[in-house]
Amino acid sequence: MKKILIVLTFITISGTAYADTIKISVNGLVCAFCATSIEKSFKKQPAVDTIDVDLDHKLVTITTRPQQNLDNAIITKLITNAGYSITGIARDK
Repeated sequence: MKKILIVLTFITISGTAYADTIKISVNGLVCAFCATSIEKSFKKQPAVDTIDVDLDHKLVTITTRPQQNLDNAIITKLITNAGYSITGIARDK
């Protein structure tokens, strides 16, 4: 029983150990259409696990898949191609 518990704990911890949370401050987010267009752009990226667009705070929060990366150049390109500008990018592990 202890061996199973240790293995399950290791799988759970290692599955999220390399996921990044990326917070992007975006200028111009004002409506549900804005949120939908940003979500569609990022959901096409294989590294993206989840995305949340907070219109009140003009913040896009992305969680990457374990051991995947989404670099700032791609983020900037996707946001600007959608018609918005970035005011900041912050990353948490």
